[in-house]
Amino acid sequence: MLDSVLLALFLPCLGMSAVFIVYMCLLWYATTHHPNTVALPAKAPSDKGLSASDLQKLPRITGKELVMGSECAVCLDDIHNDQPARLVPGCNHAFHLECADTWLSNHPLCPVCRANLHPHLFDSPHNPC
Repeated sequence: MLDSVLLALFLPCLGMSAVFIVYMCLLWYATTHHPNTVALPAKAPSDKGLSASDLQKLPRITGKELVMGSECAVCLDDIHNDQPARLVPGCNHAFHLECADTWLSNHPLCPVCRANLHPHLFDSPHNPC
C-alpha cells in the first residue's frame, strides 16, 4: 500500500520534471543556436516628416473657414477666427499653422486619424488621405 502511494506521488513529479527539463533545453537551444537573427525593435521607427516645400503645398485657411471643429489636436487649444490654420487634405482635419508644420515636419501622419501624408501624394492632382 505504501508503495502505491509513493508511486502515485512520484510519477507525476517525475513527468513534470521531465517536461520542464525538455522546455529548458529547447529554450537554451533557441537562444544560442541562431546568432544570425536580429531582434526587431518593439516599434519600427517612423518615416521622416514632410519637407518645407511639401508643407507649403498643404491648404492654408483661417479659423473662420473651419468646417470640422475648431480645436487643434496638437496643442489642444481652439483655433480662433483670425488665426491661420493648416488643413490636411482628404481627412480635412485642421490645426494651427505652427502646430501642423511642427508636427508634420517630424511625422508624415495626420495627428488625429493617422492618415499617411507621404511626399509622393503631392505629385498627383488628387491628394487622398
